Formats: sequence, C-alpha cells, structure tokens
Amino acid sequence: MFLPAGSRDEMGSAVSNRFSVMETFRKVVTLRGYEMISTPVVEYASTFTNEYVNMKLQNMLKWFNSEGEIEVLRPDWTTAIARALSSQEATPQKWAYQGSVFKTDHPGVECNQAGIEILHMPLLIGEIESLLMAHSFLNEIGMGDYVIELGHADIYESIVSKLQLGKDDGEKLRQAMHDKKKDEVYHIALHNGGKEAAGELAALVDAYGDIGIIDEYEKRWKDRGHLLQILEQMKKTAHILKESGSGDILVDLGRVKNLPYYSGMMYRGFLKKTGDVCFSGGRYDKLYDRYGRNVSAAGLAFDLDILAEQYEEESARQRVCIIANADTIVYAEKLRKSFENCIVDVQLEATDAENYDKVVEIQLIDGKYEVLEK
Repeated sequence: MFLPAGSRDEMGSAVSNRFSVMETFRKVVTLRGYEMISTPVVEYASTFTNEYVNMKLQNMLKWFNSEGEIEVLRPDWTTAIARALSSQEATPQKWAYQGSVFKTDHPGVECNQAGIEILHMPLLIGEIESLLMAHSFLNEIGMGDYVIELGHADIYESIVSKLQLGKDDGEKLRQAMHDKKKDEVYHIALHNGGKEAAGELAALVDAYGDIGIIDEYEKRWKDRGHLLQILEQMKKTAHILKESGSGDILVDLGRVKNLPYYSGMMYRGFLKKTGDVCFSGGRYDKLYDRYGRNVSAAGLAFDLDILAEQYEEESARQRVCIIANADTIVYAEKLRKSFENCIVDVQLEATDAENYDKVVEIQLIDGKYEVLEK
C-alpha cells in the first residue's frame, strides 16, 4: 500500500546476510588483485538501448530529465562499466563492483549484484579467471556445492547464419532455442530454407549434459574448423576447472545469448541445493565496439539476493546482555571489551532474557562496580 509495486523493505538476517556475503566478496577479489569500481545509479537510456546492447526500454525504470533526455536507473552493470572504461589505456585490468540493478521484469525490481570485469587479457584467460574466482568466493561463503554450465555464443550463430531469417523469425527461433522447444526450432528453421541447418539446430536442443557431449560433437564437426576450435576451448576450460577442484561441469551447446554483445564462451553457476542461478557471465568483446575500441573483455555477476538467502554464518556469535542504568552505563561500555567477538547488548532490564546466551547485571555497591550473572 505504501510502496510501489515490486519495491520491498528488508530487515534482520536478510540484510545482515547480504552484507556478510558482500564483505566476503570484497575480501576475495582484493586478494586476487582486483580494483573496485562504481558507476552512477542514474544513466542515459541510450547507454543500454543501442544496437550493441539492445536492452528493452519498457523493462527499465525511466523518466525524462529537464532537457528531454530519457534517464534510467542502472539496469546492467557490465554495460555501465564499459561506458566508464571505454577511454582507458589498453592494459590488462581487473575490476570488481557491488550494487543494485533495476529491472521491471525482475521480481522485486531491485536486484543486488556483485561482479568482476576483466579487460585486455588473452582468450580464455579472462573466462578461466572469472570461473576460478567464482570457485574461491563460493567456497569462502560455504556454497561450494554448485554446478558450472558452459556454452558458447558462436555455435548457434554459426549454424543460423546459413538461414535466410527475417527479424521476426530470427527472434522467434532464438526464443524457441532458449526454451528448448525442439519441434518449434525445427519448423522455423525449415521454413526459412535450411533442412540441414534445421536438423542440426533441433539436435542442439538435446546437446546438454556432461562434458562427454563435447567428445560426441568433435566427431560430428570433424570437418568444421571453427566449431572444433570452440569445442577445444570449452574442453580446456572444463579440464582446468576440474583440476582446480571447481564444481561439477555441464555443457549446453545449444545455449543462445540473451544480449547481442556476448561473443564467445558463456557460463552460469547453479546451486545444487535449490537449482537457482547464483552467477552468470561470459565473453563480450562486442560491447566495446560501440566506442570504437577493440577490447578483450570477460566477466561474471553474482546474484547477491540468491546467495544471501542460502548464506549461514559458520559459527553463531554468543549473545550477551548487560543490564545497566545511567550510573553504570560507562562501566558497561568498558565491560564490552571482555566479551570478545560477541554480540553485546546493553539494556535497562532483560525482558527477553531467553534470546541471550548470557545475561549479567552491573550493580554499584559501596562505590564499587560488581558484575553479577543472572
């Protein structure tokens, strides 16, 4: 009644868990050599609606400014950071960020994210570092039981390039492929003039599973050099992740990109406990084309709300209540130091003593402070 649709208040553990996750994220990225970056929460809509990004304006929180320009609340970190870094020197860079994005098609409108952007590094180095960083972070917050899914934007794009697709059919085919609707994929592709491509795309819908799928398709595509290179990249990445002790690896050779700037490998992380997507990312060199730059770029973003929901403190802190009054409050503050690493609450009386592990009362007797355990 008192908040716009999709907005929400948060209290207690929902907030403290998210901040704990964010603190751990910053610790991990700092130790891995990342610098922090932040962009304004208010941006021009054109930063996100241009042909290189192609986000839908209707899904953004927007308004007209005094000059008649459309402004929006930041719907995407990667695009905003690309704008901020577009004039930077072309040297290897590792950036990390934390903050909100806003989308009207997302439950809750505001989504809390943390992520990394890796620029000007060779092919696969950025992807592998992204996934190894994710492994370190998820283990650090006690969520090492996850699955990594690997895909590649160029597989679908390479096969579809054989078809004569109009804009509408192209979008319908992409959506059908995304939704794994095998019959619809075949019908649209066949209608647009390619029986061979139609059969190949329909088969890709089922090209999902363990890394043995790659071996199967290496045989199918033995005469197609470009696709073989892609499979080799995916296999090498999977091997490095397994050798590093990362989560289980799945591949989806039929995965399609949800934004046009993805230009290579794409990846997602799923928590085994819930099946939720806890991170996603990939290679997106094409994003910098808008600024006339040839930039190698890869990264990923974590869904902090998903991670905060599943986060549990490794060891709960002891809760202590000190009962004091105006005459003993100063001594109570000094007494806090004796309860190291505990949650210490000073009250006039312990009306909810059952919520504490320990309750003590300070009394001033004959000019001396005495601490009595209740």
